[in-house]
Amino acid sequence: MPEERWGLLLLDKPVGLTSHTAIRRAGRALGIKKTGHAGTLDPLASGLMLVGLGRGTRLLEFLVGLPKCYTAKIKLGVATDTLDREGIVTEEAPFGIVTEDAINEALKGFVGEIEQIPPIHSAIKKDGVPLHRRARRGEEVVPEPRRVTIHSISLKKIALPYIELEANVSSGTYIRSLARDIGEELGTKAALWELRRTSCGPFGIDDSVTIEDLENGAVGGILPPEKMVPMLPSTAIDSDDAKAIATGAAIDAPGQAEEGSRYALFNREGNLLAVARVKDGKFKPRKVFI
Repeated sequence: MPEERWGLLLLDKPVGLTSHTAIRRAGRALGIKKTGHAGTLDPLASGLMLVGLGRGTRLLEFLVGLPKCYTAKIKLGVATDTLDREGIVTEEAPFGIVTEDAINEALKGFVGEIEQIPPIHSAIKKDGVPLHRRARRGEEVVPEPRRVTIHSISLKKIALPYIELEANVSSGTYIRSLARDIGEELGTKAALWELRRTSCGPFGIDDSVTIEDLENGAVGGILPPEKMVPMLPSTAIDSDDAKAIATGAAIDAPGQAEEGSRYALFNREGNLLAVARVKDGKFKPRKVFI
């Protein structure tokens, strides 16, 4: 892959692979050693991963907090220690007659900002150690509640004991925890059985590429670095300012540029040159790509 192809890969991760294995295989297929991601998916889950390629890994921090959309299949009447189908069943409970109206009414209570208790088996760290590692050691783990936002959630299908949902959520939301809490709201237990991420911010699964496609020589799903800074304000600079930025020198920022904010700097052709921070009325380069 030519150097100018560095940027963002929209990867459709399959079920059964860890995120690390998925991006390693994708990088190998593309002939790129340096890769990174803007958020993992559990082996149980499939769907969209945002993968930085080459120098694109330096821009992943601007994609980490994007909202996400998932489709989820939840099994009612069962609880597991991991809150999904890969865990040990810890409890079974009857769920009686669950109607579409009852489910929709329950879902209404989750829309908006809510307090969510993350799974014990998660990558959240306490005193620098992931909770899942503490749990495997046999330590007593009590996750701290977190504020997350459910932008929307809707019922797509009922095939008891399973229900299928679509949820648009803030970054950091655990769908496993959401499944557990929905079960409790319905007066039973529930665990996540299948999960697919369909979008991250402006990026959708329809524009992604699979590992198999990449290994067979496909080059789709790769976006230029300019697409990796959608949340930053931007401005175009002339060739003289571009030369200054290339040396690490500061240049004048427009008067409306807010002190301390970060800007994406482009040339007149629309190519990303740098990410800079506004300080004392000047753009001070922080990440330079010239």
